[in-house]
Amino acid sequence: MVATIDALARRAPAVVAAAAAELGEIRLSLHFGDGSHASLLAAQGGLRASRKRMRDPDVEAAFDDRALKLLFDHQQRPIDQVFEGSLDVRGERAHTLAVWRCFSLLSQRASGLRVVQSLWTAYRGQSPPERWSGEIDNGAAKRRRGWPNVSWPALDYLNARYPADIEAMRKDAEPVVMPGRGLWDGCDGASWGAHADVFDNDLDITMKNLKALVVETILKLVPFRQPRAELYALMRDYITREGKGLRPTLTIASCMAFGGRACDAVRAAAALEMFHNGFLVHDDIADESTHRRGKPTLHIANGIGLAVNAGDAMHLFAVDLVLSNLATLGLARTLGLIHEVLHMCRETVEGQAVELGWIRRNFVPSRDADYSRMSTKKTGWYTCISPCRIGATAAGETRLDILEKFNEAFRLIGIAFQIQDDVLNLIGETDLYGKEALGDLLEGKRTVMMIHLFRTADKSVRSRMFALNAMPRAQKTQEHAEEMLAAMRRYGSIEYGISLADRLARNGVQRFERDLAFLSESPAKAVLRQVANYVTTRPL
Repeated sequence: MVATIDALARRAPAVVAAAAAELGEIRLSLHFGDGSHASLLAAQGGLRASRKRMRDPDVEAAFDDRALKLLFDHQQRPIDQVFEGSLDVRGERAHTLAVWRCFSLLSQRASGLRVVQSLWTAYRGQSPPERWSGEIDNGAAKRRRGWPNVSWPALDYLNARYPADIEAMRKDAEPVVMPGRGLWDGCDGASWGAHADVFDNDLDITMKNLKALVVETILKLVPFRQPRAELYALMRDYITREGKGLRPTLTIASCMAFGGRACDAVRAAAALEMFHNGFLVHDDIADESTHRRGKPTLHIANGIGLAVNAGDAMHLFAVDLVLSNLATLGLARTLGLIHEVLHMCRETVEGQAVELGWIRRNFVPSRDADYSRMSTKKTGWYTCISPCRIGATAAGETRLDILEKFNEAFRLIGIAFQIQDDVLNLIGETDLYGKEALGDLLEGKRTVMMIHLFRTADKSVRSRMFALNAMPRAQKTQEHAEEMLAAMRRYGSIEYGISLADRLARNGVQRFERDLAFLSESPAKAVLRQVANYVTTRPL
C-alpha cells in the first residue's frame, strides 16, 4: 500500500491529489492480514503513507488479502465486497464513507496503471494462493469461456490484454496517448473513456519518453565535426545528462491537447531544451555553481571560456531548431513560434537581471510578491508558461486570448515549482536534487525562505545574515551555509516556504481546471493535468 502511494505520487499525481481531496483531514490507520500496519493522511495536496502505526486515528480499517483483492478490482458494491472476517472498519460514519470514496477513486483510476499492477502482482506472488480464496461468485468470471482458473483474475486479465511487449512494439503510437489500461469488471475490461471522461497517464514514463525523443532530435542536429572536444562533445555531454523532461512534456502535450501531433511540436520542444541548457550553463557561471545534474558544471570541468562558448552555441542551435519548422509547419505557425520564443527569452533575461541585481547590491526584498515577479520572469515563463503556449502554437493555435489561458495557472504552478526546488536545495538529498547541497545559500540566492528569514528574524540575526550574504562566494564555507540554514529552521522559514508552495500549487490547479475547461478531455490534456498536480505531490 505504501509503495503504491509513493509510486502514484511520482507517476500519477492527479490521481493522488483527487484521492487526497476525498480523504480531507481524516487520519487513517490500516492493519493488514500479515500483521503489518500503515497510516494514510492527506498533506500538502497529496497523500502521505507510512509504515508506522498511527496513534488516535479517525478511522481504523483492517484488511486481509481477500478484501485487498476486491479493493483493487473494484468490481462489486461496498456491501458485496466483504467476506466474513476479512474486513473491519471503525470510525464515524461520515469519516468512513470519505475513506471509502478515497479508496474507490484510487482503485478506479490507479489500478489501470502498469506500475501499480506490477506492484500488486509482485505482492500476490509472495503469498500462497489460498490467501486469495473466497471470491464472490457473481457469475461473470464463469461466463467467460476459456479463462484460466487464477487466484486474482483482474491482474492476469489486464496483463493478458495489454502485454508490455505489445505496447513496446506499437511503433505508430503517439508517446502521450497511452492512458491507463482499462478497468476490470469481473468479466471484461472497459476503456477509461467510458468512465466520466477520465484519463490517467504514467507521468514518469511519459516525461522520460518525451525527454528521450527530444534529446534524440537534438543529437541529430549537433554535428560530430571539429572542434569536437572543445565544443560539440561538451554540448552532447550536457544535453544527455539526466533531467526531468518537464518542458518537452508540456510542449508536446499542449500541442496534442489542441489537436496537433507529437511530431508537430518535437522540434519546438527540442529548441526549448537547447535554450534551457544554454541558460543553465551561463547561470552556473554567474552563480559560481560547482555541480549540475549530479556532475561538475561545464565551467568547472572545462573552464569558463569553453563553457560560455558552448552555452552560446546551444542558443544558436535552438534558433536553428525553431526555424526548421518552416518546412513542416509553414510560415504562419513558425512566425508564431518565433514570437513566443523571443517573449520567453526576454522575460528570462529580465528575471535573471533582477536576481543578480539583488545579489550585487546585497538587497533582500521584504515581500513575497517581489520574489514571485522575479521567479515568474526568470524561470516561470521558460519552465511552464512558454512551453504550453509554444505547444499550442505548433498545433496551429495563434489567437492571443487562447494562448493566455495558460498564463495564470502555470504562473502559479511555476512559482510553486521553483520554491520547491529551493527547498530541496536546503533539505533534499543531493543525489535527488542534482546540485551541491546548500548551493543556493553559498550563492546568496534570494529565495522565499531567505526573504521570510530577513522579515521575521531579530535585528542581530538579520545583521549576521546580511554579513554572510555580503561575502564573496569564494570566501563562504559550508559552515557559513549551515549557520544560515539553522537560522531558517529556527524561524520556521522552510516550513513557510513549503506551505506557500502548496497554496500556490493548489491555486494553480484550480485555475488549470477553470481556464482550460474549454479543452476537451483527452490523454494529452490528462498529461497537462498530471504536471499541474505534480507540484502538490512532489516529495520534499
